Amino acid sequence: MFREIHKSKIHRAVVTEANLNYVGSITIAEDILEASNILENEKVQVVNINNGARLETYAITGPRGSGVICLNGAAARLVQPGDRVIIISYAMMDENEAKGYKPNVVIMDENNRIVTDTYQELHSTTV
Repeated sequence: MFREIHKSKIHRAVVTEANLNYVGSITIAEDILEASNILENEKVQVVNINNGARLETYAITGPRGSGVICLNGAAARLVQPGDRVIIISYAMMDENEAKGYKPNVVIMDENNRIVTDTYQELHSTTV
């Protein structure tokens, strides 16, 4: 049996642009893609923290070090520059691989700089 597992996450990135007239996708700075283990053209889910919108698209590479997070095409209607988003990718894994897999989680600051790429998610925010 295969399971769809959380593979990677870019947490609390700031949308820098929304380009309605581009063909589609989300542009993410190359260094952020590498740190999160998301490949160009990989399917991602984007969750807008500001308004709750959720969408699926694919990643394209933006300039390294630019901090760019740009929603393109129709997705641009669901975000505004300055919105905080969570970008998630998933992978199909067999049960043995899934049990031991640790996702790449990258926490961003307000300038889309990586705060940490060694974050491990907790099961609860309360003790």
